[in-house]
Amino acid sequence: MRGLVFTGDRIAEVSDFDQLDPGPGEVRVKVRSSGMCGSDLNSYRRPAAELGDTSKRPGHEPCGEIEAVGVGVTEVQMGDRVIVHHYLGCGHCRYCRQGYNQLCLNPGPDNLYYGGSEHGGHGESLICAARVCVKLPDELSFDEGAMVACGTSTAYLGLLKMDISGRDTVAIFGQGPVGLAGTMLAKAMGSRVIAVDLSDARLQLGKNAGADELVNPSNGDVTEQIKALTHGEGADASLEAAGAQATRKASCTSVKVFGRTAWVGEQGEVVLEPTPDIIHRHLTIHGSWTVSMFGLEETAQFVVDRKVPLQSMVTERVNIENAVDAYQRFDKQDTGKMVISWD
Repeated sequence: MRGLVFTGDRIAEVSDFDQLDPGPGEVRVKVRSSGMCGSDLNSYRRPAAELGDTSKRPGHEPCGEIEAVGVGVTEVQMGDRVIVHHYLGCGHCRYCRQGYNQLCLNPGPDNLYYGGSEHGGHGESLICAARVCVKLPDELSFDEGAMVACGTSTAYLGLLKMDISGRDTVAIFGQGPVGLAGTMLAKAMGSRVIAVDLSDARLQLGKNAGADELVNPSNGDVTEQIKALTHGEGADASLEAAGAQATRKASCTSVKVFGRTAWVGEQGEVVLEPTPDIIHRHLTIHGSWTVSMFGLEETAQFVVDRKVPLQSMVTERVNIENAVDAYQRFDKQDTGKMVISWD
């Protein structure tokens, strides 16, 4: 079987791998779509000397069909269409029982990360524990399932924590795949959306996704631009999906008194002044990291019920042989969603 690996210094290679059989409690998923996520770029860009094991296939947004089952598997059966939740914990601690495998309290051999410590979705098939497979609704394509696997569900949980509704004006910082999903979801929740990005191309994607207003930091102070669009007060809420110091700061200063923000963008730093930026403004800051297995199910059903046009986020679909060149384009961070597809 063919699969992609990162070897460091912005180099990726397509290689041959043995196709393995699932062990007890495991399944083999025939991957039909594997999303390229902004967090994959952290490994893609890392110097080779710092990367460590380069034999594992990345890709933590796999979606496909069960093509083989191991002994004792009862959760799924042959032919099931599934989204893979890319974390496996002990299965017994309180966070694992809540579906948050990534928050497992018991470090050990069962703490696996598909697309990191274990092979991920950037290959023709994937061996994973049966209990991390979530059924893909019939109404959703494999591409849409791949988006729900991480980016879309991450945005959904961040918005959910802020109790977003039609009463709100929401500023979405970053119109990459996660922020773009946030724009679509916030619109489906009834909100007025202000899309924020440095890239005019991505702002256009935000507009196409339903954003009511567009803000480019190149045109002046972001907070002042957002206040000008909100009667001088600021947005009711913001979602920070860029992971940059400037956007984290602005996500706080651009919301009104008693406003709230959710941070889902990884990496980087931020400096805030507690008194003027947070305390005296009664600001609520939510940290939000990926989603639970139950959250995957809820996100997928929300997309179906509200007819969220996730498929329109996909700006490029490539096969595995063209994935090396695709990552070079994705690295520029001016595209919408890019997926490796086997359809």
